[in-house]
Amino acid sequence: MASNNVLESDADAEGEGGQQGGVQSVDRALAVLEILARDGHAGVSEIAEEMGIHKSTVSRLLGSLVGREMVHQNSERGKYQLGFGILRLASSIPGRLSLVREARPVLENLAEEFKETVNLAVLRSNYAVNVDQAMGPSTLATYDWVGSLTPLHATSSGKVLLAALAADERERILKETGLPARTPKTITRRDKLEKQLIDVAHVGYAVVLEEFEIGLNSMAVPVYNHLGTVIGAVSISGPAFRFDPEKVPGLVEGLGQAGLQISANMGYTRR
Repeated sequence: MASNNVLESDADAEGEGGQQGGVQSVDRALAVLEILARDGHAGVSEIAEEMGIHKSTVSRLLGSLVGREMVHQNSERGKYQLGFGILRLASSIPGRLSLVREARPVLENLAEEFKETVNLAVLRSNYAVNVDQAMGPSTLATYDWVGSLTPLHATSSGKVLLAALAADERERILKETGLPARTPKTITRRDKLEKQLIDVAHVGYAVVLEEFEIGLNSMAVPVYNHLGTVIGAVSISGPAFRFDPEKVPGLVEGLGQAGLQISANMGYTRR
């Protein structure tokens, strides 16, 4: 928190000219928005004290932001909060962000580091659909999973996507698809699957050991959008004879960081 000896006078603020003054005004306006985003609402005095500037300067900044509908003043409490103008700006972001494009370099780095196949999947028509894939330099796998529809209950990506759904939506999907056995290790009991999904939500990742295909193991983590909603899953898979996901040094942490990096690229801010 700034002390009074660093408070600038209104005259100093008004006397700033040219590019430097303009940049400083923009920087301060952004700082005001960040304070409101962090605290939910704040008054002129609170903002002025935190930023170390005069209340009159804060009032001018807020006046400009109110005029642009970036900030709204609560008529009852007199405090300020973010306005609908922010939502208009934010709503234009998802349409311009391509999940595949933003994830691609992260998938490639992950495949390079752990030498296995990495996939990016999304939920479509009751299935996990692989929308991109990166191959490790020494992987034995040659199958192209892009475009493949895989069952939610038998894949690591699918379990991550299922775990993120509301109970009624998960009920609808599983009622329509059922829990068919893909291998002798596939979970086909609903109560057992639900217990596993609770664990997935708790630990932040899903592991599948030969449930989708004999000889294939995988691990997946969620990908979030700017609203904190799960919009996809990134998985890494390999042959069971050499790839036990939870025993690979650094994989849980590395895959988790990859998921968070893709999420950050999509506008997600971890709270």
